[in-house]
Amino acid sequence: MSATETSVPMDISIPHIAECNGPEQEATIFEPPAAASAPPPPPPLINEEKVLVSVEVLLKPSSTARAEDVRMAVERMLEKRSMSYADGPIPVPLDDTFLVDNVQRIYVWVEKQDILLFWQVKPVVHVYQLSEEGPCEELSNDGQLASFHEWILPAKEFDGMWESLIYDSGLKQRLLRYAASALLFTEKGVNHVLVSWNRIVLLHGPPGTGKTSLCKALAQKLSIRFSARYPQCQLIEVNAHSLFSKWFSESGKLVAKLFSKIQEMVEEENNLVFVLIDEVESLAAARKAALSGSEPSDSIRVVNALLTQMDKLKSSPNVIILTTSNITTAIDIAFVDRADIKAYVGPPTLQARYEILRSCLEELLRTGILSNSEFQDGNNFLIPSYTNLREQLNSTVSPDTASPFYLAKHLLAAAEVCEGLSGRSLRKLPFLTHAALANPFGCEAGKFLHKMIETSRRERSEMLE
Repeated sequence: MSATETSVPMDISIPHIAECNGPEQEATIFEPPAAASAPPPPPPLINEEKVLVSVEVLLKPSSTARAEDVRMAVERMLEKRSMSYADGPIPVPLDDTFLVDNVQRIYVWVEKQDILLFWQVKPVVHVYQLSEEGPCEELSNDGQLASFHEWILPAKEFDGMWESLIYDSGLKQRLLRYAASALLFTEKGVNHVLVSWNRIVLLHGPPGTGKTSLCKALAQKLSIRFSARYPQCQLIEVNAHSLFSKWFSESGKLVAKLFSKIQEMVEEENNLVFVLIDEVESLAAARKAALSGSEPSDSIRVVNALLTQMDKLKSSPNVIILTTSNITTAIDIAFVDRADIKAYVGPPTLQARYEILRSCLEELLRTGILSNSEFQDGNNFLIPSYTNLREQLNSTVSPDTASPFYLAKHLLAAAEVCEGLSGRSLRKLPFLTHAALANPFGCEAGKFLHKMIETSRRERSEMLE
């Protein structure tokens, strides 16, 4: 869902907007001023295009309310409160019994961490309930591995995965916008001969950068955003290794058999299907290598079968193919050419490393593993975002030694030492730091950060050896 930026006239003052410190901060609700003398908020500008903001409403597992009823109740709540929109969760109003009984979480998504006033925004409310079934697999009668695993989306297993993936290049927004356009073009019947697209995404880059998780999180997010059009959503994760048979020439037939089952799924018009092929180079190996004799000739049949089946799916409007690769040079050029998006997912930058470690630290504070009152105010975390920290460091005023900004400098130092570590390694770093503590119980955040810097240096040195 793309959002169109709008500008606020320069003579409009914004007196009560607090800074947004990242996706985990609670979105702030601003009630209209009670004083009679206070000027009313300015009306929407004529012909001003409103910004579309996604409001995701998670139902409780026990809720039996209709999604449409919940959506209307949330829209009334938003209109009544005249809230300004910042990225993050907003509390379920305790005075609304219907929402309290049925809603577990309300989350607002605002691009670029902006704060928007209520007259600038057109909220788009998405109501969903998580499936708790878990993955199921298609069993084979001949003793071979299952050819795929299937999830019903949105799945409980993937809840929170999108938020945990931190990139500072706009990659996630790019993928959401791409998917919205791909589904819209097909839905509107745009002629494939005149305008070409294949609904194939290829994420490539070194291991541990979150490519597979990003594919699963994207499927989860799209299942929520498009639930009104597609009430049923499935994620099919292909087990590429199961498609190689010990019998010569059988592998191509196994690929065709798998995709015939996927074709049956997409024939249901109300079903949105995501096909995930991890390490796609194992199925789409460059045929040039096979012709030179360095690869078995059976791989040519696999690539041919894969490309043929993907071309057949092109006519189906309700399927998106998500693929990942660590070695793009090994992929057949015909497959690469079919991918609409070929996005590189590299090691996290300094800002991304800081935000990843900040989210880890907040989780340890939330669970009580770390203790530091300066970092918390009730249920709110006071750890500054990377942008806010940089602004403070560039100012002439030195932070107090007990302030969150002073302690965040040590978090930044740890992020700087972690250059070259993957996102996967960064997520493990707080655990390894805690395991290295002499007294792991009731550790203060400041001491923990000093130990994290030491652990970061050790991990990086071991990586380079």
